[in-house]
Amino acid sequence: MTNLTLTKTRLSAGVWEGVLTRNGGGPGQPDLTVTHQNAQITGWTITEDADAWVVQVPLPADLIADGVQTFVIAEVASGETLASFSLLAGEALAEDIRAEIDLLRAELDMLKRAFRRHCVETA
Repeated sequence: MTNLTLTKTRLSAGVWEGVLTRNGGGPGQPDLTVTHQNAQITGWTITEDADAWVVQVPLPADLIADGVQTFVIAEVASGETLASFSLLAGEALAEDIRAEIDLLRAELDMLKRAFRRHCVETA
């Protein structure tokens, strides 16, 4: 188990940002990797800031696409995931959400009918 904690601070202007802290101290800057669909992402930075490090991951425009795109930040030595974030976009996603809402609406209507029937039967 790693002694590193990565906490997201913001996502702004296409750059994910987080603060990396080491519990219990330790030497040197941690060695991290950022991946998308098991492919390494380049261009991200880690800079020292007082007792922590600031991790900045600019989102590559060529990886923004329809559906869900998940990015994983992990420690190289242990392979343990420290943080992950997902982007949801596109027309395909909108259709999925509409289908889910329709399903939830149908289930809610069924529950309302069952509840009303229960109230009539127990009154």
